[in-house]
Amino acid sequence: MQAEKVAEYITKWLKDYLGPSHSKGFVVGVSGGIDSALVSTLCARTGAPTLVIEMPIHQSSAEVQRSQAHINWLTSKFPNVTDAKVDLTEAFETFQKTVKSNEINEVNSYSDVAFANMRSRLRMVNLYYFASLKGYLVAGTGNKVEDFGVGDGGVDISPIADLLKSEVRAVADVLGVSYEIIKAPPTDGLFGDTRTDEDQIGASYDELEWAMNHLDLSQEQQGGVTFTDRQKKVLEIYNQRHAANLHKMVEIPRCIIPLELKAKQA
Repeated sequence: MQAEKVAEYITKWLKDYLGPSHSKGFVVGVSGGIDSALVSTLCARTGAPTLVIEMPIHQSSAEVQRSQAHINWLTSKFPNVTDAKVDLTEAFETFQKTVKSNEINEVNSYSDVAFANMRSRLRMVNLYYFASLKGYLVAGTGNKVEDFGVGDGGVDISPIADLLKSEVRAVADVLGVSYEIIKAPPTDGLFGDTRTDEDQIGASYDELEWAMNHLDLSQEQQGGVTFTDRQKKVLEIYNQRHAANLHKMVEIPRCIIPLELKAKQA
């Protein structure tokens, strides 16, 4: 991959999108991970106002350190970048306490996942609050595997949604994102502990990329391939997660009412 040209292409795409949208700039949530580091750098390179926001919720010290270091690097390099920190820990704890006291609350094996998803939604609400205040676009930080493979996102635009994780690393490297961020094990930080994305998913991003690329092949190309036990397991993991999140990757399903039913009766 021509990483430098890819970086230039995405930067131009962001500039071209911004004008017709009548928005003034970008807002990006920065977590200390490589995806948010790359997206915030690409947005900064447009020259448009870019607000980067750190939103800790019981975040690990390592994530906080990487996030702050990246923000300091951005603000020193790009005069169009401003930063903010909104600690959402208290808001999350209040929500957690409130729903746990509700009579319909049901504590089960899905509770941890539900609260982890709530952290993500709280951050999304916070990003859209500042985007509305400033007339900015919320720039998503999901890569191709996350947005169209095994995950989902709630954003205005997705600058790196066509980049696999390995490609994200390559582009981040040529743009000068710190090696500490590039080499850090990917984690969404939603559980308040040290578990990585691989711990949660059961497969590495390199393995998921392999599965995604294999399934993109034609039926004829896929035929006659002998898989190892591990490859079979990775394909199973990918297919299960992709199917579970497919509804989030397409246009929201709408019930289209036939015109004859909507027409005024004589």
